[in-house]
Amino acid sequence: MLHDALLHRLVADWPAPTVAVGVTDVTSTRAVTGPTGAAFPLASVTKLLFALACWVAVEEETLQLDQPAGPPGSTVRHLLAHASGLAPDEARPVAPPGTRRIYSNAGFDVLGDTLHAAAGLSPAEYLQEAVLDPLGCTGAALHGSVAHGASATVEDLLRVGRELLAPTLVDPATVREATSAQFPALAGVLPGFGRQSPNPWGLGVEVRGAKHPHWTGSANSAATFGHFGRAGTFLWVDPAAGIATAVLTDLDFGPWAAAAWPALSDAILAAVG
Repeated sequence: MLHDALLHRLVADWPAPTVAVGVTDVTSTRAVTGPTGAAFPLASVTKLLFALACWVAVEEETLQLDQPAGPPGSTVRHLLAHASGLAPDEARPVAPPGTRRIYSNAGFDVLGDTLHAAAGLSPAEYLQEAVLDPLGCTGAALHGSVAHGASATVEDLLRVGRELLAPTLVDPATVREATSAQFPALAGVLPGFGRQSPNPWGLGVEVRGAKHPHWTGSANSAATFGHFGRAGTFLWVDPAAGIATAVLTDLDFGPWAAAAWPALSDAILAAVG
C-alpha cells in the first residue's frame, strides 16, 4: 500500500540534495515526501503546462490545431508534436514538416509567439489565466521561455495531474486527442534515451507507447503520457492506473535519473496495485 513513509524510502538514496515527490489519483493525493510546497525550476516540464494552455486556446477558438504556424507547411499541431522540422534550438528548418520527430525548444517558442499574436496576451499571462489560476496552482509561474522557463511545486503538478486524469478546463475528448500519438509513424531521438522508432508524441506531451529504454517504468501502460525536464523533474499520468506522479529535484537529469525514475515508477505502480 502506498503511503508517505514508503515514498520517502523509495527516494532516500537518490543523489539529489533535495527531492520532492507526490502521487495522486483522480480525486486526491495518495502520498508525498519532501518539500512539496517549494517551487523548483521545471525545465522542459514547462512544455506540458503550456501545452495545456494551448488546448484551452483551441477550445476557445483562439488557436486552431491545423492553422499554419512555423516553417512553410507546418501547423500548430506540428509544433506541439515536435514534427515541424525545426532544429532543436533554432527556428531553422532541418526537415520538411511531418517527416521527422525533432524535439524542438525553438518550435515551442514559435508556438508561444503564435498564441501571443492570436490572444493578445503574453504566454505567461495566458497560462496564468487559462490554467494556473483555475487549477489553484499558486506556486507556479512562467518566467521565460514556454519551452523551459516555468517553476512550480509538487502540489501544483499534482493539481495538473488530477486535471489530466479528469479534465475540467477542456473537454475530455480534447485530452484524449492531445494524449494520443500524432504523426504516429515518426522516428526520432528521445532526449536522454536515444533513438526510438517509432517515437510517439501527443500535442505537447510525450506518449510512452512501446519505447525502451524510457524514463517511466516497465509497468507503466502504453497510454502513459507526460514530460521530464533537464532540471531533474517529471510528471507522468497513467490513465490505465488512474494515477499521476510528480518529481522535482535540484540535480540535473543524468544517468542517476535514467536508472532511478523507472524503478520509482514501478514501485509506485506496484504499491497502488
